[in-house]
Amino acid sequence: MAATAWLAVVGTTQAIRTQQGQSLKDDTRVYDALIGYASTHTDWGGVQDLVGDLAARTGRAVTVTTPARTRVAGSERGVRLPYRPTALVDPLRLDPVLSDAGPIDPRAVGPFLLSAEERERIRHSADQVARCLRGRGVPAEVTTLPSGRATIRPAFDPKGGLVCDALGLRMPLRSERVPLEQVNQLAAECMKQQDRDGLRVWADFTWALLGKGPENSAHAAQECVAEARRKQLVSYVSPPVLLFVGDHNSQGTSRFHLSPANTTRIAGAAALVLAVAAAVTTLVGRRMVRPLRALIQAAEHPADVNVRVPVTTRDEIGRLSAAFNDLADRRELLERQRTSLVSDVAHELRTPLTTMRGWLEAGQDGLTPVDQDLVALLLEEAVLLQHVIDDLRDLAAADAQSLVLHREPLYVRDLLEQVMAAHRGTADPAGVTLRIEVAGELEAVADRVRLRQVVGNLVSNAIRHTPDGGWVVARSRREGGDLVVEVADSGSGIEPADLGHVFDRFWRADKSRSRQTGGSGLGLAIVRKLTEAHGGSVSVASTPGRGSVFTVRLPQP
Repeated sequence: MAATAWLAVVGTTQAIRTQQGQSLKDDTRVYDALIGYASTHTDWGGVQDLVGDLAARTGRAVTVTTPARTRVAGSERGVRLPYRPTALVDPLRLDPVLSDAGPIDPRAVGPFLLSAEERERIRHSADQVARCLRGRGVPAEVTTLPSGRATIRPAFDPKGGLVCDALGLRMPLRSERVPLEQVNQLAAECMKQQDRDGLRVWADFTWALLGKGPENSAHAAQECVAEARRKQLVSYVSPPVLLFVGDHNSQGTSRFHLSPANTTRIAGAAALVLAVAAAVTTLVGRRMVRPLRALIQAAEHPADVNVRVPVTTRDEIGRLSAAFNDLADRRELLERQRTSLVSDVAHELRTPLTTMRGWLEAGQDGLTPVDQDLVALLLEEAVLLQHVIDDLRDLAAADAQSLVLHREPLYVRDLLEQVMAAHRGTADPAGVTLRIEVAGELEAVADRVRLRQVVGNLVSNAIRHTPDGGWVVARSRREGGDLVVEVADSGSGIEPADLGHVFDRFWRADKSRSRQTGGSGLGLAIVRKLTEAHGGSVSVASTPGRGSVFTVRLPQP
């Protein structure tokens, strides 16, 4: 029932709009015909025949009255006129709704009507200019105005302005000089009354300002030219009248009569919807139930089996199916990550434990002396093992969002100097130069220990990847409300395909590198987690063979 009512309303509205469009078309036709009559006659004495012909062709009642509503002509007598007229018929002030010819009807030529000899001469000149423009690749079309004057659109080359002597087409002919001079005088007086510079009006009623006035001078000049033409043409056209267009015997009211075709179309559409309603309801119901059954079957599968359901619709059920698939994908991803993490942790812990066990068994069997060198070696492996465990603990705390930050004011330069001093023992033997670039006494609010850990991991990573003779620089600055810390190096760089993985846990670009040469594989992952705990972000830019730049951005209160 709702669909039938909606379709009936839509069909009726469309039919009414069609009728309205036809009415507007008829109004425009009547208005244009009467404007044409007013432009070529000085009074309305002979308009009755035209009004009768327009009424017969449009099937509408047409009445013309003076502004005081005195009847001038009409197709019917005794018609009650509505309060609001259809339009004001004035060729010197066109209705912009019913005509797009401009402010003045072009058929109102007045004293600018050319003789046959002048028409032939100006047409010949226009043809020459048009051929010249076409030779320059400019499409030019010669048109004849109601006054008989030939003109070109466009009359200039878009790249070179006026060319081919097109300016000559704007010059007045002998019969146009006096009336054109009158237009120029009237327009100049209008501009003078507004304290503006003068202007020059050409024979085709284009114009040019004689001085450089304010931005609104062009609009004022256009209005002055139009007003000057109105004053000149007022005695050559019919006086303004009111136009009333309505239905026959409508007593001044507008009514719409649907055509038989529109009536049949509306009735047929309504009957069709009623006939199809039951079938559509059945199909929609079955279509809705099918994905629900698929969801139930997928949910009943064992927990260790990941099942996807097809997404066949875009409604609520379709979104539910997509959410189910997304949940299954995330569960599978988490399972893969868990398995990979367990494997990586086991591998990282196995290496130092295996080394320690091997040396201890060798010492127990008497194959190697238990001296200070062996104790130092075992201590180093224990420290490495403790480092991996501490890194895993920090990552676990960050993942659980239980990492507590102790924010405090600090000087960034002091923190960077402490980090660099702690790593000089590693950088100097490797031949890597460390330096700091901080403008002034830059202050920040952050967790001093965690921020030092972030910068320290980045510097340690940069030293490992920088060859002898290279450099590592730590920079810091303010950008808006953020603290930006950069660690740049002149090392080996990172391949573009690997940039998206540098912050992954246990990831190394060179899979053959061991922990002793490549770290635990957790340093950059910890950098990302600690930065995110501060509400910030970390990014990397690198060029293979030229070095890398790691950027930490922390928002400041």
